[in-house]
Amino acid sequence: MTATPPATSAPTSTATSTTDLAELCQLARAGLDAHRFREALARTGSVSDLLQRDEPALRSLGLPPAAARRLVIGRNQPQQLAADLDALQRHAITLVAAHLPGYPPQLLAIADPPAVLFVRGEPACLLTPQLAIVGSRHPTANGAQTAQDFAAHFAALGLTITSGLALGIDTASHTGALAAGGFTVAVCGTGLDQRYPERNAELADRITLHGALVSEFPPGTPPYPGNFPQRNRLISGLSLGVLVVEAARRSGSLATARCAGEQGREVFAIPGSIHSSQSQGCHQLLRQGATLVENAEDVLSELPKTVFNQILESPPASLTGGSEERSRLDNPAEILLDALGFEPTSVDALIASTGLSSTSVASLLLTLELEGRVASDLAGRYFRCARALF
Repeated sequence: MTATPPATSAPTSTATSTTDLAELCQLARAGLDAHRFREALARTGSVSDLLQRDEPALRSLGLPPAAARRLVIGRNQPQQLAADLDALQRHAITLVAAHLPGYPPQLLAIADPPAVLFVRGEPACLLTPQLAIVGSRHPTANGAQTAQDFAAHFAALGLTITSGLALGIDTASHTGALAAGGFTVAVCGTGLDQRYPERNAELADRITLHGALVSEFPPGTPPYPGNFPQRNRLISGLSLGVLVVEAARRSGSLATARCAGEQGREVFAIPGSIHSSQSQGCHQLLRQGATLVENAEDVLSELPKTVFNQILESPPASLTGGSEERSRLDNPAEILLDALGFEPTSVDALIASTGLSSTSVASLLLTLELEGRVASDLAGRYFRCARALF
């Protein structure tokens, strides 16, 4: 299935003139939230009129003092404005504002959406049903594979996969969606002229061709630590729900899940081993009432009925990797797999528990590893590779 983004009316969804762009750049740098911006705009009639008001007048319109002050200061920074406009052109960045039709209505439903979004890629992807998949920056091999498999499956069904472009589970989620020929949205904690993290620069370029990079931060904004908790509310706010694949107890992914709960979005978590620190965050979410996920149906059944019906009407595409038929294993291999769990196990322990010879175990492990059914760690221990259940 080859996905196509929904058609949008370009002249009404994004800024189209230099004047429009300049005004929206000033708004973006003021850090004004969408609701207060729309309320003020309803009273002034135009963005130009709003931007000409002095600070007391802006505050009388309901703007926070800090935002009102930044709007006034921004009028006297022509060099900054020129740099912003140049960055928009050089990096093909589009502006989507809260008073125009292209702004995602899902985001307008949260408490503090930004007045302006910066977008590289296809802005229409923001109007599609989205599922966020997040997790650890240092996942297990099974965790990364699970995220990729789930993302590929949901993307093939027609859901846009949203994540944060971080290393680890985010990367696996974006990669899975792209592998399935679907769309993916990356919400960034920097300006979109920045390449962060550098290791995902090539992935970011691919996303702009099959989805979108999104940020509320103006060009030139570096990866300040405080930006990432702020962007988490957009990952969940754009999405129907958030699926956490692996997360440590203090993972930033739990902050995204918390935002989802506060925004009335569904929160999903995949359980893991009680011995793995990367499962503790998911188990904490499950204790707090998150939906336990063992297969794709556990997620799909919790989506709004209109979205669920839309997905069911779309035949799933074949997925890269996760759904091809595997050759049937012979009995010794089945015995070995039964003895081999998802925790690393030594070869000696496998020999003892299966009764197979050392030669047979070594040969079977090599075959299973080549088939992608098992993997080994740096200590030479083996574990089963989890495959998502669809």
